[in-house]
Amino acid sequence: PAEIAVSIVAETVQFPSGDAQMSAYLARPAAEGTYPIVLVCHENRGLTPHIQDVARRVAKAGYVGVAVDLLSREGGTANVSDASGIPGLLSGAPPARHVQDFQAGLAYAKGQAFANPERAGMVGFCFGGGVTWLVAAGTPELRAAVPFYGPPVPEAELPKINAAVLAIYAENDSRITSTATAVEAAMQQAGKTYRKEIYPGVDHAFHNDTGTRYSAEAAQAAWAATLDWFKQYLA
Repeated sequence: PAEIAVSIVAETVQFPSGDAQMSAYLARPAAEGTYPIVLVCHENRGLTPHIQDVARRVAKAGYVGVAVDLLSREGGTANVSDASGIPGLLSGAPPARHVQDFQAGLAYAKGQAFANPERAGMVGFCFGGGVTWLVAAGTPELRAAVPFYGPPVPEAELPKINAAVLAIYAENDSRITSTATAVEAAMQQAGKTYRKEIYPGVDHAFHNDTGTRYSAEAAQAAWAATLDWFKQYLA
């Protein structure tokens, strides 16, 4: 039988972070070449099939998608016996741990022959949007960051960000969206590359097509904007 061309390849990879062994879902274009890196941070449910799918979407767009499992130290998302406890495990861990683990994932990806170590960005959702802000503030080499409805870092931390930030918000998500104006002013004052998009009539988590708040129209528009941003600042 004729071989079927596969556009992407995906696998689970392991790498060290401090004294811990981390796991991540890595998806990349199958064709020979080197590709920019896009870190992908999950919501507060851990590394779900949905986030693995997002990593594959990243790969289909021409990037090395690296979705780190921030519950690796707890045995991995899939091995947590009571899934209802996952948000507490994630929020209970120090934020600096999450930053370290994504920096370790980035270091791993940079060592792979198929990755362009000079060009790295990040996207994250909900809790992962907050982690994206944290990683951007702690990782000067990040060139682009797209936090989806993520709680921002304190204003004093914003000047540390070198990445071009596209902040995605949902109009009905008042807790997070209420921070957007102040963040925009602070980023502009610090001379950063920043844009915000507030999608009307939708709520927090509208991008997750496995959840009850999914909005196909807003999700597709926000994802197209995300890929445009990465094309501009990473490709």
